[in-house]
Amino acid sequence: MIIPWDMYQLYGDKRLLETQYPSMKAYLEYIRSKSGDSHIWKGGSVFGDWLFYHPPVNSHPEPDGYTNHDLISTAFFAYSAHLVSEAANVLGKTDDAKRYAELYQKIRNAFILEYVTPGGRVASDSQTSYVLALAFGLLPEEAREGAVQHLVSDINSRKKHLSTGFLGTPFLCFVLSNHGHTQLAYDLLLQESYPSWLYPVKMGATTIWERWDGLRPDSTFQNAGMNSFNHYAYGAIGDWMYRVVAGIEADPAKPGYQHFFLRPQPDDRLSYASASTESPYGRIASRWERQGNQMTFAFEAPANTSVTIHLPGAALARVMESGKPLTQAAGFRAIKETAEGVTLEAGSGKYVFVCNL
Repeated sequence: MIIPWDMYQLYGDKRLLETQYPSMKAYLEYIRSKSGDSHIWKGGSVFGDWLFYHPPVNSHPEPDGYTNHDLISTAFFAYSAHLVSEAANVLGKTDDAKRYAELYQKIRNAFILEYVTPGGRVASDSQTSYVLALAFGLLPEEAREGAVQHLVSDINSRKKHLSTGFLGTPFLCFVLSNHGHTQLAYDLLLQESYPSWLYPVKMGATTIWERWDGLRPDSTFQNAGMNSFNHYAYGAIGDWMYRVVAGIEADPAKPGYQHFFLRPQPDDRLSYASASTESPYGRIASRWERQGNQMTFAFEAPANTSVTIHLPGAALARVMESGKPLTQAAGFRAIKETAEGVTLEAGSGKYVFVCNL
């Protein structure tokens, strides 16, 4: 994954992107030289989806979470080509933008031919294989829904447990949310038994563990030789909590949070959520709280920014803002009601919306 592009999206620093672009391009060209005309990157990372789920030795029928290493490498090869193409567009390097967009399509075509069936089954048949293929756009349109259903079925067959390692985990809940399965993503977030995020918490963890089961239920070490108890990788779920649970998300068209979105997706199992982040323009904050059939949303947008706000499940006639009916409140634009809720545009400020659902 090309990190400088992510930094550009968050901070809008075009100079940083310009500085890092040559190394991004060199990295991609190195992979191209390794993959050759096949566009399948074989012999890539030997770690693969590091620390994916392994069932206990006495659970023979239970599948593990293994994903083919070449599939993973090729998926990230495609993703890197896409990001370099996007970076080139921003920097006005039109020839590079076209060249790497075409490279992405070639890798995508090779990936589909090598790893995807018409019904949407992806080689390895693992959660990570479906997650990467869906997250990076590596499936034909007609196969996507099948791939989503294979992923959902696998999670359900494991009684709502994940089986991903370091490379699949960051994208897992986003893929579910983006394909209409936010409730299942919450199921994974709130799962308390191994493997899950809350299993270590129930075992007394105050940091993120390297392994899903750094400590076994009997409090013995899973592996005393390689077993960090302060290792961020699985903490990537925090990104989903900020962007989906709290709903704070940058606008790719206006990087650096010049414009952004506040569109939380609450779940009945949480009574409230609160998050904030420091953008180049200042503090952005989102909080929601449920009391019976009433939802309260408190948002903050810094000076010199604009924001698109979505109030899920709300009806326009039942929304109050700072004690006034939203229909009578000043300063909001493009207010509209849809089947999913109420959407509006606003400038900088602090807003409190109360919605009777």
